[in-house]
Amino acid sequence: MRNYVIITDTGCDLDGATRAEFGIEECLPMHFIINGKDYEADLDWKEISAKDFYQTLRDGVRITSAQVGQESYKTAFKKYLEQGMDVLYVATSSALSAGIKTAKIIAEEMKAEYPDAKIICVDALRACFALGILAIMSSKLRAEGKTIEETAAYIEENKLNVNMIGSVDSLVYLKRAGRVSATSAFFGGLLNIKPIIIADAKGQNFAVEKVKGRKVSLNKIAERFAAAYEDNAYQEVFICHADCIDEAEELKKLICEKVGKELSVRIGYVGPGVGASVGPGMLGAFCVGKKVTENGD
Repeated sequence: MRNYVIITDTGCDLDGATRAEFGIEECLPMHFIINGKDYEADLDWKEISAKDFYQTLRDGVRITSAQVGQESYKTAFKKYLEQGMDVLYVATSSALSAGIKTAKIIAEEMKAEYPDAKIICVDALRACFALGILAIMSSKLRAEGKTIEETAAYIEENKLNVNMIGSVDSLVYLKRAGRVSATSAFFGGLLNIKPIIIADAKGQNFAVEKVKGRKVSLNKIAERFAAAYEDNAYQEVFICHADCIDEAEELKKLICEKVGKELSVRIGYVGPGVGASVGPGMLGAFCVGKKVTENGD
């Protein structure tokens, strides 16, 4: 059996230390643009700090994002193929990024040059730490001795068991990103409405309900998390925050109370790729659990 590497992209929001802990070899960079300047969406915030990034959004500057470029796929795939290794790429949801399509095109092109190699591209139908959980799961399966085909098949079969439940603090940023109408954003702000958002079965971010007030939204996230959570051999629990660490800690406490036991919870920033759209104050909770069947339109 040939050795294989696990590659994901910066839609996963896993920082360098976490990726190193689990032996995830590559995290391909998306990009974001501030005032005409292009930045790699680095998850360790080397070019711009997370605080400065979210303050820029608070100051009213629009930040746009872009998917992983073709050359990044070519360089990364070739690097490992030349070492005699196969490649498993676990990609950000196709409902949110066209990166998986580009990756598959590049993989097909490389078959002629490396006929004995395998490049398997998996559409995670997940983003943020939900994608991160699937990358970590892949690493654990590899460590158990699973082949690249077995690992890819397991991820395909179980990806909808990775749950994401979250909420944004303000609809203004989704409006700027073209994700909600100006009318929805205006009345949402006026009435202090907080949408409860999940990653649905199609890989989209879908508002399943709306509640009034920040505290109510945190309780609702915790309730939905507890309803979805199940013990699992590959369980990882994450909370993401967009520059609101105190509320992330509060959410952690609520989640443990609702589940009824102390959980090992990793807390980290929403990366710039997602953060540009959701804005400061976004919170999300992630776990392996019941299969997601809900679909948005």
